[in-house]
Amino acid sequence: MAEGARAAVAKRLSGGGEVLERPEENGHQSKRLKRDGGEEEEDQSKRSPKRKIVLLMAYSGKGYHGMQRNMGSSQFKTIEDDLVSALVQSGCIPENHGENMKKMSFQRCARTDKGVSAAGQIVSLKVRLIDDILEKINNHLPSHIRILGLKRVTGGFNSKNKCDARTYSYMLPTFTFAHKDEDVQEEAYRLNKETLEKVNKLLACYKGTHNFHNFTSQKGPKDPSAKRYIMEMYCGEPFVRENIEFAVIKVKGQSFMMHQIRKMIGLVIAIVKGYAAESIIERSWGEEKVDVPKAPGLGLVLERVHFEKYNRRFGNDGLHEPLEWTEEEEKIAVFKEQYIYPTIINTEREEKSMMNWLNTLSIHDFNSSAAEMQANNKNSKSSSDLEGSDGCGDDSD
Repeated sequence: MAEGARAAVAKRLSGGGEVLERPEENGHQSKRLKRDGGEEEEDQSKRSPKRKIVLLMAYSGKGYHGMQRNMGSSQFKTIEDDLVSALVQSGCIPENHGENMKKMSFQRCARTDKGVSAAGQIVSLKVRLIDDILEKINNHLPSHIRILGLKRVTGGFNSKNKCDARTYSYMLPTFTFAHKDEDVQEEAYRLNKETLEKVNKLLACYKGTHNFHNFTSQKGPKDPSAKRYIMEMYCGEPFVRENIEFAVIKVKGQSFMMHQIRKMIGLVIAIVKGYAAESIIERSWGEEKVDVPKAPGLGLVLERVHFEKYNRRFGNDGLHEPLEWTEEEEKIAVFKEQYIYPTIINTEREEKSMMNWLNTLSIHDFNSSAAEMQANNKNSKSSSDLEGSDGCGDDSD
């Protein structure tokens, strides 16, 4: 009789039956779950295998206090708050994993900061591989946060530690580069070829390995971690949006420190506008303390992250895919046009963050000594210093 009961259960599990019976360990009658109801879907998600994956994310960071979740604090909303909620509601992770993210081995590649957007953020985690997983997660996310791709990875994969490099972009109005003595009309200004060439000549100076202790906070000139390797940095051709001309600076590096990208760009702007000499870049890599201005956070976007070593080792092993997103490029471009670029442009028009920041450049002393710098820092603290990090690399987690 026991064999007959087991056979009946096996028959139902193998398919065809409208009702699934599962015997309990204590021998009592099992719960009957209808296949066309919500209970069956919940049961299916619980039986789905847990696997290590990466998710390709895009989001507009306006209104969020960065990417990283602040456990125990609901005062400042982050991107991960919405992501974890969607993972729980879709059935990808149990609720207790949302409360303790270590249980799902969660790791972000880059901790983008307050207001910073991303077109190619990567997070690694263990999830239940439910059917239509991307659609179900996105159904529980706001439209300005999207999961654009998913790939299986090795069990020990960590999106932060396995990342070889990060590429950021910085979108800014081109009147930023107008000389300080020039009378600028924001909508009428157009960047000329000579100025663009000068900008790119200065940005190229950052390529290679340099001591960037002056481009971050709380690092001295003898701190070995202040040395960073920049692979490329350039400004693209300008384009017009909403009657204002913009340009996009791209920078690729192994990792970046807090404020580093914004300070690299800020110093180049100060030079082009005539506030500082070109020699200040070389001087900033020495032991002397140099006053380096920090450009606004608006416009900074995490474009993509690179896993070249991982791809060489596991990308063609027959079990895993390389972490490249060629098929998702069109979706990424559409998302940027719909959510990221309009946010940057409209916020710049309404709040004039770049123009307001440009008006502060004249108060910087680009020839001050370390003693003068320390005195100034004690007497004043700009509100922009409280905005946090550029959001990537080993110093941002």
